[in-house]
Amino acid sequence: MTPPAWLGYGWLEPHFIGWMLQGAALTAWLALLVCGLATLLGVLLAAGHEQRWRSVRLAVRAFLSLHRNTPLMVQLLLWYFGVAGLLPEAAMLWLNALHVVTLAGWMLAWPSFEFVAALVALSLYSAAFVAEEIRAGIRSIAPGQRAAALALGMTPRQVFRHIVLPQALRVVRRPLLGQYLGVIKNTSLTMAIGVAELSYSSRQVESETLLTFQAFAVATLLYLLLVLGTHLAGGRVRPTLGEGR
Repeated sequence: MTPPAWLGYGWLEPHFIGWMLQGAALTAWLALLVCGLATLLGVLLAAGHEQRWRSVRLAVRAFLSLHRNTPLMVQLLLWYFGVAGLLPEAAMLWLNALHVVTLAGWMLAWPSFEFVAALVALSLYSAAFVAEEIRAGIRSIAPGQRAAALALGMTPRQVFRHIVLPQALRVVRRPLLGQYLGVIKNTSLTMAIGVAELSYSSRQVESETLLTFQAFAVATLLYLLLVLGTHLAGGRVRPTLGEGR
């Protein structure tokens, strides 16, 4: 029995669908890593913006301005071609060679230079936007709460970690989810530097089969599933963040 055409099997052979599923898996893995790194760096940047030292605040503002006001594609090309041009030839040969690390019986391959460049560029770019969301959440916390915590003997670092940051994350949960959805879509730009994510694999399938509509229709469906999955995951963290009951 032939599967329905809307699943893609009616148009594309199964091994082409396999290519696209591999690309979708790489897209999901890259987006997950970027979201984690961008959130961590975004918290640090937001905290730095609140520091009393002017030099720290200026450095944070410069970082945010640079990454928020330049196109992501330019940043990807800078990290891939620009950094590659600055590194010694021996370093590039090592980065492009296959390396395998054994960890607890698992064979882990060192990622390609394309993947590393994409991870760094996307993480720094996304962190600039995540930091602004978290900063907005921090500003929404009443100053009296900080004063009360300090009066109880807590250090400024403890106040930020235990009082301010948890409430700020609760306030900006939905905007952060929007940023994470943007990360999934931004991964499609990494095809420009050779990362074999979903858009790249879709383009490969289209070149092999000349079935343009079919290939990108399946890609659209897979992107939609990734976005819906992220929405569901975002809903599940609601109790953890303690949003109103």
